[in-house]
Order: sequence, then C-alpha cells, then structure tokens
Amino acid sequence: MKPHQQRVVDEKTSLDEKISKLISFMESDASSVLSLSEEDDLEEQLEYMEKYSEVLERRISKFS
Repeated sequence: MKPHQQRVVDEKTSLDEKISKLISFMESDASSVLSLSEEDDLEEQLEYMEKYSEVLERRISKFS
C-alpha cells in the first residue's frame, strides 16, 4: 500500500473510532444534560461523520 493510501486507511480508522465514541455518548445517561439544540447538533455531526466514513470506504475500495 502506498503511503497516501495508508493515510486514508488510518484516517478512516480514526474517524470510525470517533463515530463509535460519539454514538456511545449519545446513548449514555451523560448526554441527558444536553440541550435539545446540542443534541440536534450532535446528531447532525454524526450524520456528516458517517457520510465522510462512507466516502473514505469507497476510496479505499478502489485501491489496488
């Protein structure tokens, strides 16, 4: 794997870990202190992160 390809793989791995942590937080009791606006922002952030992860996955799948 070329160095720039490895960076994409590493980026996706890191992003997926952050997605997992965000989901865990949002499902935990700790998130109950958030305002509705903050919850909405986190949900939107999660959507974008998941979409970004999908794009990275597509790019990775094209590596030879």
